Amino acid sequence: MPNNPITVLVADDQALVRGGLVAMLDLEPDLTVVAEVARGDDVLAAVVDKRPDVALLDVQMPGLDGLEVARLLRESAPGCRVIICTTFGRPGYFSRAMAAGAAGFVLKDAPPEQLVDAIRRVHAGLRAVDPALAADAMAIGANPLTDREQNVLRAAGEGRTAAEIAKALHLSHGTVRNHLSSAIGKTDAVNSADAVRIAENNGWL
Repeated sequence: MPNNPITVLVADDQALVRGGLVAMLDLEPDLTVVAEVARGDDVLAAVVDKRPDVALLDVQMPGLDGLEVARLLRESAPGCRVIICTTFGRPGYFSRAMAAGAAGFVLKDAPPEQLVDAIRRVHAGLRAVDPALAADAMAIGANPLTDREQNVLRAAGEGRTAAEIAKALHLSHGTVRNHLSSAIGKTDAVNSADAVRIAENNGWL
């Protein structure tokens, strides 16, 4: 093993996936996994404790999602480079990851050597992104939804009525309807359910 291997933290809420990633990375002579966590809100403490060179983050995790964690690490542990490793190749996720300070974005169904190469690249100060996904993100453009519209759409996606959304978000019924209408227009959807689908597919939620 090299004298100074690249140290890695793996964060994924699925134990089998997390274990598989750890086992795969530990086979590489120049990589060593120093921490693994199942929740997004456990990442920062593990980074502070173990000081990994690279954090490999899933997007959808309990506590905090990987995109929020990437932003947190950029502010609180800038020496740790971040790679988002997700099942969802959504252009919006890619754009949000890059905006949050991630240096890499890799899909879980990519060949193992692609992930290993990504870790080495970001550790060297480079970026590691899928060119096709980057192109799709540029074509779609920035997320057109405001934070409030996103919150309203997420609640609608959970099957809540406008009245229930209004109560949960402390808004008037009319304000919720206005946000839903705006979101439908911005996503070129036919109704709120369609807006939720489009926003999720683009990684805007």
